[in-house]
Amino acid sequence: MTIGVWILGDQLWIEQAALQSCQDKVPVIMIESLHHVQERPYHRQKLVLVWSAMRHFAEELRELGYPVTYKLAEDFETPLQEWIQENQITELRVMTPNDKPFTQMIQNFASLHCKITLVPNNHFLWSVEEFKTWAKRRKRLIMEDFYREGRRRFQILMEEDKPVGGEWNFDKQNRQPPKGKLNTPSAKWFEPDEITQDVIAHVKSLSFPLYGEVEPFRWGVTRSQALEILDWFIKNRLPEFGPYQDAMVTGEETMWHSMISPYLNIGLLQPLEVIQAAEKAYQQNQLSLYSIEGFIRQVMGWREYMHGIYHFVSADYPEKNYFEHTQPLPEFFWTGETKMNCLHQIITQLLRTGYAHHIQRLMVLSNFALIAGLSPQAVENWFHAMFIDAYDWVMQTNVIGMGLFADGGMLASKPYAASGNYVNKMSDYCKGCAYNPKERVGNNACPFNFFYWDFLDRHRSQLQFQGRMSFILGHLERMSLQELETIRQQARDWHVQQLSGEEV
Repeated sequence: MTIGVWILGDQLWIEQAALQSCQDKVPVIMIESLHHVQERPYHRQKLVLVWSAMRHFAEELRELGYPVTYKLAEDFETPLQEWIQENQITELRVMTPNDKPFTQMIQNFASLHCKITLVPNNHFLWSVEEFKTWAKRRKRLIMEDFYREGRRRFQILMEEDKPVGGEWNFDKQNRQPPKGKLNTPSAKWFEPDEITQDVIAHVKSLSFPLYGEVEPFRWGVTRSQALEILDWFIKNRLPEFGPYQDAMVTGEETMWHSMISPYLNIGLLQPLEVIQAAEKAYQQNQLSLYSIEGFIRQVMGWREYMHGIYHFVSADYPEKNYFEHTQPLPEFFWTGETKMNCLHQIITQLLRTGYAHHIQRLMVLSNFALIAGLSPQAVENWFHAMFIDAYDWVMQTNVIGMGLFADGGMLASKPYAASGNYVNKMSDYCKGCAYNPKERVGNNACPFNFFYWDFLDRHRSQLQFQGRMSFILGHLERMSLQELETIRQQARDWHVQQLSGEEV
């Protein structure tokens, strides 16, 4: 009996479950599939990150004594079949993929002629089964409840059974707008080594549709580099992370954010080591509890919760469309060519780097898509294609649920809809914009404004049952019919203009 292990591109950890299930240095295979990366027009830097990290990890395994086969192929099944026959593999072990479509693909393989064992995934604090057990006994699914349970379970920022500082959540203290000149710390980047340069050249040679700039590529591609970035964040960014974590500033691509999600999501970093590093820094250096708790909540709360919900919801979740939004994705989402400066700044940053922080994603990109009535499925596909840290498990719940409220409130307590006033308050984007964030209608009106009120008007019957929306719906009731009809017409005209190719 010969066991072999197939390691996927987001499972790059020496202690990953499939490897750890084997007693000996068993044969390992890793595959770059050209067919797989044509499912959507991915960002070029996403391909470089994953493929370079895979190639580096393969070298690391070889140095540890593993016999590693590394294949560049059209699909996955053909090289697997050849490798299984050549090595007389009788059992193929794979750590269960995070993404459900990939698991289904493996289960549908018909030509491998060996036993396929899916080993439970160990890249999260909570296993899929543990989350389901927690969720099934709840009357409500609220992230805050889950986050507190995680704090207790792993004894993070706890004094016996009480939270450090007497509060679980300091989110209200972490929403300062960017006033004056901010002294933001520099980001930690790397120069591409020979392996990465080879991958960059390979990606440049591909003839199928891709998006984004491939160079300069500055991301880390090994565990040692990922640990350097974590250490850089802990020392240089975490102390002041909290207050401005929701702020957006022109020319400031990363602010105080950790930049570690791409590494967590491919296994180069593990969530518990990240959380414990932050807690240790708080204890040793008397850092602000507001900053520490805010960061830990992102990893221990939101990230774990989104992964758990993804595996808990029904199979039709990706098709949810509570508001029945069907407008097509505007072309400027792929180019950044729009007169709306906030969207122009964020999308052009995305094209350069594959990255934008969580408020840029939620309160600008997703917010606009929600209030403009864009198709949730088109928006989710775009997020999945464009972001360097995107995977099915990341984007289904974050976009369909959190960003677009397309699940009708399973994940969020209210739609994250906002007018241009929010963008103006939390960024400096409006200063360089062709539109006026204080005008609701007219040629100079910010599209976020007329779309916001049009959204509330179109869906008031559905929104009136969302308790946190009743106050703002009261403003809608006091609006004159004439102004409301002008708003409706301007929203309709905008869609006609952008479909005709006019810059909007």
